[in-house]
Amino acid sequence: MSGVVCNRVLQRATQRCLFSSRAVPSFSSPFLSRAHRLGPSDDDMYQRTSVSVMQREPGSGIMIHSYSSHGFNIDGNRVFGPCALLPPAILQWNVGSYKDITEESVSLFHMLVPRIEILVLGTGARLERIDPSVLALLKSKGIAVEVQDTPNACATFNFLTSERRVTAAGLIPPPVSTALDVMWE
Repeated sequence: MSGVVCNRVLQRATQRCLFSSRAVPSFSSPFLSRAHRLGPSDDDMYQRTSVSVMQREPGSGIMIHSYSSHGFNIDGNRVFGPCALLPPAILQWNVGSYKDITEESVSLFHMLVPRIEILVLGTGARLERIDPSVLALLKSKGIAVEVQDTPNACATFNFLTSERRVTAAGLIPPPVSTALDVMWE
């Protein structure tokens, strides 16, 4: 008799439940579905996405547009040879290679007012090691130094300038690349 009672209880329980091989959510609102997209009629706050071309803001500082083995194009000004970029000016920098970067050659960067936060040094085609006494001098003056190859130094300078950081750069143009030249014998 207990078996008959158990069967009846099971039949009643299964009549109330819907068994399916796939799970069905307990809600069927299209607003709670992940694939639903809002339209103008669905929401008062709906706005179409628009894209505007970003243009350089006035007063955002000087930017390096290109470089070559001869020099740099800085805001349309052609600068030949190594240069020093200071917040208001572009100067010729009297260095021939990374070996000429000395305490004397970086003195113009730590005598500026307002004081620069970061000095970006571009050492030519490759990252070169700067004399530790030069780096120690700049650190003692409260200036952070970023030493990179010139292509990366140009990009870093532009990025820091666009963030409105007080940045200066000392850049040595990379020599003409001979990596792709073919030697004919």
